[in-house]
Formats: sequence, C-alpha cells, structure tokens
Amino acid sequence: MTTDWRNKVKWDENGLVPVIAQEAHTGKVLMFAWMNRTALEQTVASGEAVYWSRSRRKLWRKGEESGHVQKVRELRLDCDEDVILMLVEQVGGIACHTGRHSCFFQKYEDADWIVVDPVIKDPKDIYGSPA
Repeated sequence: MTTDWRNKVKWDENGLVPVIAQEAHTGKVLMFAWMNRTALEQTVASGEAVYWSRSRRKLWRKGEESGHVQKVRELRLDCDEDVILMLVEQVGGIACHTGRHSCFFQKYEDADWIVVDPVIKDPKDIYGSPA
C-alpha cells in the first residue's frame, strides 16, 4: 500500500506549509508564500501555483488577477519535510504584486534596505486603479 503523499508534508499548527517559488531556468527565488492541503492538491492537479492567502483567508491562484501565472515544473520537499520548493516558469516575467520580477527586490546595504530591482510594469496597469 502506498502512503498518501500529502501526509508526508509536516503541516504547521494552522494546516499550512511554507513554499518558496524559484524560477526553473534561472534559479532566482521569486517569492515566498503558504499552501494548505487544498492549495497543494490544486497545484498538483492543475500544474499551476495555487497558494493560501493568510490575509484574505482563501485560496489564491497565482495570476488570477494579473495573468502572471506560475507553471509548475517541479515540486521538492526539504529534508525536514516542512518546506516546499516549487520550480516554476513565471508567465509574463513578473512574480511580485509590486510589478517586479521577484518579491526579493530590497538588499541590505550600509544599515538600510535599498531597492535594487526595477518595476517592470506599474501595478496600476496590472490590477487597475483601487476602487
């Protein structure tokens, strides 16, 4: 009998697991997010990243508003089985809601955080103006 692959993941007390999205062809870390069991199941079934939004308390299909979908190329579970690394193809080249390629666009330098990556597309042009 095969073990249920979802049970191998060590979910935290809220039923979540941290996920790192890494660009498959460059190795660049694009973003960090969370998944619950349903998000992981839907990610595997669809081949596209689905996360759990802690702030909105709902499933979040990456790119559902922006069109910047993450096509999953590979999933890996770390040695402690409590972090997932997801190798993705980032559609449109923008992973961050700020309009940048990566969410990790600030670098610590000289006792400050410096923005080192440019905005590729203005978020207002991606998501529209706030209501």
